[in-house]
Amino acid sequence: MKIAANAVVSLDVQLSDVWGNLIQESGEPVQYLHGGYGDIFAAVESALEGKQEMDRIEVRLEPEDAFGDYDEKLVQLVPRSRFPEGLEVGMRVEGDADGGDAGILYTVTDIAEGQVVLDGNHPLAGLALKFVGTVVGVRPATEAEL
Repeated sequence: MKIAANAVVSLDVQLSDVWGNLIQESGEPVQYLHGGYGDIFAAVESALEGKQEMDRIEVRLEPEDAFGDYDEKLVQLVPRSRFPEGLEVGMRVEGDADGGDAGILYTVTDIAEGQVVLDGNHPLAGLALKFVGTVVGVRPATEAEL
């Protein structure tokens, strides 16, 4: 079966930076519903149109095609006193400590001099990426999946 609208596609995926440094590799096939449902990057979905099992694609994703440009406005400096003990660099927190910015997931990027730096950008924001996918399965979607 060829990939077309309303097909469930299974892919083995490798995501790397444009220099070939591996960022993530799927341990198990990744599945998505094909046809503009927003389950996968639009450029990748476009490249997969008409492909079938065992076909391989390579797509360069510019920041605007993937996780967006880096937005400095999403970086905040917050007093350390707003957070509980045990906060460490690398931890993720939703919104700021006062409950503002609900829905934004921040990464703690620095803790120093009584301040915490929170970054609301996706960790891969601002990066051009290389997406390599191999089709391992294609099937019609069920009524429930649609």
